[in-house]
Amino acid sequence: MRNYLAISVGGAFGCVARFYLEGLIPEIFGSGFPYATLTINVLGAFFMGFLFIETLERVAITPAVRTGVLTGVLGGFTTFSTFSMEVVLLVQQGEAARAALYVALSLAMGLGAAFAGAYIARNL
Repeated sequence: MRNYLAISVGGAFGCVARFYLEGLIPEIFGSGFPYATLTINVLGAFFMGFLFIETLERVAITPAVRTGVLTGVLGGFTTFSTFSMEVVLLVQQGEAARAALYVALSLAMGLGAAFAGAYIARNL
């Protein structure tokens, strides 16, 4: 039961953070490209890589807190379903090249961020 509560509370925080950034990032970078979702997913991948290793190898926390952060906060924060819909919309709007760029950037930057987070956690 603790895991479910931790996921619920963490998810609420992650969703609020995502909602905030989805409003802030387009104000800074514009709305001609899905910068907000890209940024959120890359940050989420970085924090997943970092916190997964950090809480597995270096920091002792309860399983419920770990689950609340990794599954709840980061699950509520990242936006794969939004990413998928934005790719579909770009293709439907005749922007196949932009859609491909978005997919490539999301994959490369997301994986790079996850590796960077894990590397930093192991080498602090």
